[in-house]
Amino acid sequence: MSSTKIEMPTRPVAPPARPHGGWARSLVMRRLASLARGSLTVLEHGTRTHFEGTEPGPLATLEVRDARLWRRVVWGGVLGAGEAYADGDWDSPELVDVVRLFLANRDALDAIDGGLARPIGAARRVLAMLPGHGRQQARRDIQAHYDLGNDLFAAFLDPTMTYSSAVYGPDLDPEDPASLEAAQVAKLERICRKLELRPGMRVLEIGCGWGSFALHAAHHHGVEVVGTTISPAQRSWAEQRVAEAGLGRRIQVLGSDWRDLDGRFERVVSVEMIEAIGARLMPRFFEALSERLAPEGLCLLQAITIQDRLYEAARRRVDFIKRHVFPGSFIPSMAALTRASAPTGLRWLHVEDIGPSYAATLAAWRGRFEAAWPRLAARGASDRFRRLWRYYLAYCEGGFREGVLGDIQGVLAGDRAAVPSWIERPEPLP
Repeated sequence: MSSTKIEMPTRPVAPPARPHGGWARSLVMRRLASLARGSLTVLEHGTRTHFEGTEPGPLATLEVRDARLWRRVVWGGVLGAGEAYADGDWDSPELVDVVRLFLANRDALDAIDGGLARPIGAARRVLAMLPGHGRQQARRDIQAHYDLGNDLFAAFLDPTMTYSSAVYGPDLDPEDPASLEAAQVAKLERICRKLELRPGMRVLEIGCGWGSFALHAAHHHGVEVVGTTISPAQRSWAEQRVAEAGLGRRIQVLGSDWRDLDGRFERVVSVEMIEAIGARLMPRFFEALSERLAPEGLCLLQAITIQDRLYEAARRRVDFIKRHVFPGSFIPSMAALTRASAPTGLRWLHVEDIGPSYAATLAAWRGRFEAAWPRLAARGASDRFRRLWRYYLAYCEGGFREGVLGDIQGVLAGDRAAVPSWIERPEPLP
């Protein structure tokens, strides 16, 4: 497989803590005193400050390494806290617990994002609402993440190169890092079974990544797959894997934008790609699914979701992920997905939330990322990049563990599609 040097800007990580934080420290400490669930211990320059909520919840420890953290939180809110972690201003023996604690205390979280951080947050929201997600902007956003280097993703993904939630069944231990590959294969097979794939069927995959689903479906179910990705690095890798597997007659990998596809397919698949299109284009995306799906066909959509009650605020907020990891991304809610799909006539036949498996998937990715760090550093990745990605993976894992985020697999049907037999069974899929 091809390899690419990881190119990331280098910025020095902060030295050990400097004391004092002045008025900014006092302000943030007052906010932290309102924690209701769990507890937080703040270690700073030899001192220990403990905040205990009145209800059970996550137990977290935060070590301040540079007092500028307090000003960055006051001015930048939760986004500022994430950026401060990337720069080494604070640390924690278990980063996921810090994320979970603040998600479990959303009132305190919102209070930190208020106050002096509000004008900056408002300016960022205005910038986020400017027109975007045209074809060229979409390519720039996707390439900003997926073209960082295939070596980076190969370092922490499993050998199938599947960059979406696995599915951990009762026979797989989510605490065992070695089970990740089996859980990803189980997810791929689950999709195939939900779609009732049969030899000779034509399948369209929108957002095919490095080709894991296409390879699995073509090899194990005898279907023909047309996949598309607008990441040149992903497409090159996927094409090479297809050639090595001898499946060139069954799999075609395109570099087309989803808006430029044509033809009709018996099955359409899109796994965690809708998050990249932006909220305003959701109705057009479902329209494209409907246009590409044969009337008798089935579509499987896997999508990360946020709680309905949090959707509007999250859509407007420019958070750490949107700013530093996935430019142009957003997380839909289930209600937003159903609203966007309603005009197309696509029918939702079945929805399953596999969110708990995503927490285990992210934990496995984070462990593999840390283990692979010496190789990544040798290829040019900076320590700030390490901390930024560590925070990204922990940030997401915390969201799934607290139930703020989910991950749905939805089966949708065309106008004349029959309901799959497995849906009518008492226990559809183990």
